[in-house]
Amino acid sequence: MTAPEGLPVNHHADHPGFSGVTGAIVGLVLLWMGRANARLAADVTGVSAGDRVIDIGCGPGGAAREAARRGASVVGVDPAPVMLRLARTFTRDASTSWVEGTAENVPLADGSATVLWSLATVHHWQNIGRGLSEARRLLSPGGRLLAVERRTEPGASGLASHGWTEQQAESFAAQCRTAGFENVAVGQHGQGRRPVWTVLASRR
Repeated sequence: MTAPEGLPVNHHADHPGFSGVTGAIVGLVLLWMGRANARLAADVTGVSAGDRVIDIGCGPGGAAREAARRGASVVGVDPAPVMLRLARTFTRDASTSWVEGTAENVPLADGSATVLWSLATVHHWQNIGRGLSEARRLLSPGGRLLAVERRTEPGASGLASHGWTEQQAESFAAQCRTAGFENVAVGQHGQGRRPVWTVLASRR
């Protein structure tokens, strides 16, 4: 599904990904930049002891570690080996593990999670429908799905375009409903200098 202004939800799906020295530098930057979104995700989903969290596009693992600090067991999933190496390097909690995978192909069992989130990465998914189908497979009944994306303006380009316009947030919410999720809600949150969109839903 495409947003009304013609820009799809996964408008950077052709991103080449992260590797090598450049990927490591980006990962280190994300360690600092991702802290606010990590806290927001844990707050919005109400993560607590007993939850099983899957973090899609986990990067260097900041959000996974935040969930673990709140008592959850966590699996971080990322397609970039350099990000997973950083995540392992900065993680000491035995309740957190890491696997290589994509939103559309996660090597975990059905019903593995009570919470699945993707923070500032849905705009890189290759296939939104397949990613949502995989999310539904991985969540147990009543499980929570959360997407967080930086708020952007129509017509933005370069780094400023990495995120969602209001129309893209609403488009993703509509696709969640089509994929069989319920209680789908679009929200706005101010995270420092960069306000973000959230889409929260639950698995039937």
